[in-house]
Amino acid sequence: MTDVDAAVLMALGTYLGSLASNDLAERCRQGELDAKGKTESRRERKRALTALTSSRWAGTITRTSEDAFQLAMGNLEAEQRSLRARIAQIRRRLAVPAGTRRGRSYGYPTQAERFQKQRRLQILEHRLEVVEARLESGRVSICRGGKHLANVHHHLDEAGLTDDAWRERWRAERWFLTADGEKDKYLGNLTIRWHPDEQWLDIALPRALAHLANRSRNRYRLSCPISFPYRGDEVAAQAVNGAVRYDIVFLPQKGRWYLDASWRYPDRQPLTIEQVREHRVMAVDLNAGHLATVLLDPSGNPVGRPATIPIVLDGLPATTRDGHLRQAISDVLTMAKTGGARAIVIENLDFAESRDIGRELHGNRPSRGKRGRRFRRLIAGIPTAKFRNLLIQMAANTGITVVAVDPAYTSRWGAEHWLGALQETFIDISGHHAAALVIGRRGLGQRARRKTRCDLTRAEHREERATRPVVGATGDGGPSLLSRQRMRGLGTREARGQPQTWQKTRRADRTTPVTQVAQDRSGPPTKRDRVSLSV
Repeated sequence: MTDVDAAVLMALGTYLGSLASNDLAERCRQGELDAKGKTESRRERKRALTALTSSRWAGTITRTSEDAFQLAMGNLEAEQRSLRARIAQIRRRLAVPAGTRRGRSYGYPTQAERFQKQRRLQILEHRLEVVEARLESGRVSICRGGKHLANVHHHLDEAGLTDDAWRERWRAERWFLTADGEKDKYLGNLTIRWHPDEQWLDIALPRALAHLANRSRNRYRLSCPISFPYRGDEVAAQAVNGAVRYDIVFLPQKGRWYLDASWRYPDRQPLTIEQVREHRVMAVDLNAGHLATVLLDPSGNPVGRPATIPIVLDGLPATTRDGHLRQAISDVLTMAKTGGARAIVIENLDFAESRDIGRELHGNRPSRGKRGRRFRRLIAGIPTAKFRNLLIQMAANTGITVVAVDPAYTSRWGAEHWLGALQETFIDISGHHAAALVIGRRGLGQRARRKTRCDLTRAEHREERATRPVVGATGDGGPSLLSRQRMRGLGTREARGQPQTWQKTRRADRTTPVTQVAQDRSGPPTKRDRVSLSV
């Protein structure tokens, strides 16, 4: 881009950015409005902006201001919900004396910790009063350019920036160079137009900047060619047949300008659950740092080798994390299409309670000290909601349906019924792959437990296993040669990882232990039971 082109875009972004700031301030002053009030407010603000720019620029500015206000209100409601959950948890534990227990409620271990929690309760109650007052009056706090970048101005040495470099980034973040698409219009957008064949880009200038135009009707065309190296054919097809939104972004740290194109796909009807269960599915288990995937046939049996897709998100900027997550989802969709899957099965998991209560969470999970901080950092590092939303959007674009299932006990049952069989067949298999397999079986309507006919043993090992005893009497009378995933009769229920505590009828006393040994046979068994045990 030439210096003249850059100067024109800077002038346009600064002018529209000032109008956007004033419009956002006006919308914040109006507070929370009903549906009719929102319509009237936007109509009045758009009429005022149209006199300074154009109706199309004014429509985009007012739409952006309304979106920013609603996002800020949603953040306030989330903070209110989190504060209420934390206050309720502290009050519940303060109602029990220190070091004692009342039903399922535990008091704080020491009197000193109880005293500190009483002080923290007062702080949280004050914060809740402030948040509720802001919600009632509709007062929100929005910083155009970002609060993080605004706070960096007070710590330039730590950020490694000079004052001039920071101001350049601050101005670039507050520019407004966005134009919403228009259906049935020339090239899908009359404000910012991109020609897919000739690769030129021209922009409609406001009347205040008409002296910068180099085309008729107050338009400016950039002197450099514009191309989309990624999905350029889709952008070209959408520009010819539909509406396209364009965003012009400048990154001062790189000295580069970018043009982003976005549009909305038409709604597609997903498959019904009955149709999903007639085809293969791809099961995905989301974990901190990676995705565990398993391809299943309609009967619930694994097909091919389970895979692991890494997701490196720690310590990265938000845009980089978003790119890594999108790349991982693209890999999952590619594997699903290659394997013939028509649906992707995931857990309906969001850690909402853990995020709302935070360090006040009490139970089986650690809440205090290094272990508590490590657990909260782990929960915060798992992008459950972001992954689910991106997967739904990207899967819809490829015609793949997403199925969410109950996440209860998938890891335990996977380790109990499937981990040993998978490890005997494949190497480098973890419990996450077994959990993904259980997730996929739930999506197919199958139970987590394997059927006795299912045998993942290698063919060369089947004959050897068929001729050896299944259960034999050891020196202490216990069973031997049992498969790892079938050791359900040994140890405590906690060691076996069983989620339910069924109580069986007490057996009658027997004087002689009963064991069973497989019959001698030269070939493989006619029925491929993993273990046949009866007493």
